[in-house]
Amino acid sequence: MSADTERTPGWPLRAAFSGYKLVVSPVLHAISPTQCKFLPTCSEYAYTAMARHGMVRGTVLAVRRIARCHPFAEGGLDPVPEARQPGSR
Repeated sequence: MSADTERTPGWPLRAAFSGYKLVVSPVLHAISPTQCKFLPTCSEYAYTAMARHGMVRGTVLAVRRIARCHPFAEGGLDPVPEARQPGSR
C-alpha cells in the first residue's frame, strides 16, 4: 500500500500522539533510559497502524505489538502490516 492510500487520522489522534512524543516519552526515557527494542517505536507503530487499518484494527495491532515488548524479546525491525485490498483474502 502506498502512502497515498493511508487514512489521515483525525486531529484528536494526531494531538494525542504528538503530546505523547513531546511530554510522556521523554519522561519515561528519563526514568528508564533503555532504548526501544523495536523499530519503529511502539508509538510510531500504533500511529501508523491506526492510520493504515482504522481505529479498531489499528488498536488491536498496537496492543499486540506492546505485548511483544518485554525484556526477553529479540526486537528488531517490525513494520506495520499492509492493509488488505478490498476483495483479496
